[in-house]
Amino acid sequence: MKKIAILNGPNLDRLGKREPQIYGTTSLKDLEKMLRAEARKLGVKLDCFQSNHEGELIDKIGQLADRKFDGIVINPGGYAHTSIALRDAISGSCIPTIEVHISDIRKREKFRHHSMTAGACMSQICGKGLTGYVEAMRRLARRKDPEQPAP
Repeated sequence: MKKIAILNGPNLDRLGKREPQIYGTTSLKDLEKMLRAEARKLGVKLDCFQSNHEGELIDKIGQLADRKFDGIVINPGGYAHTSIALRDAISGSCIPTIEVHISDIRKREKFRHHSMTAGACMSQICGKGLTGYVEAMRRLARRKDPEQPAP
């Protein structure tokens, strides 16, 4: 069974309350419930984690690497635009990672247009709302392990 982690950065614990015109009215708890239901359909073990603290996210990525997770879906929040340390943690983990943003960061303030962390990820999904998480999880669940021989 594949193991996939959903990591959410700063302010995502405020989903449903913070700027609903941008992020919607669904809470983080409800998002995680939706993702767990999808994980069951995909036959995937899911680990969900949120922190407002950069170091805790970095520590979690290291733990996921040690536990040999097969994929990470990360919404680094504002750290996407500022954190080389988070980028290094993603890159150093060697875990296939997809970056997700609920809003389209390229259509927002100029400082949000560039993601420092995206370059360490296999792809980025922006502006699809919460369904971006589902799309990312499905991609990782269906991804073939390049180290395993084809059947």
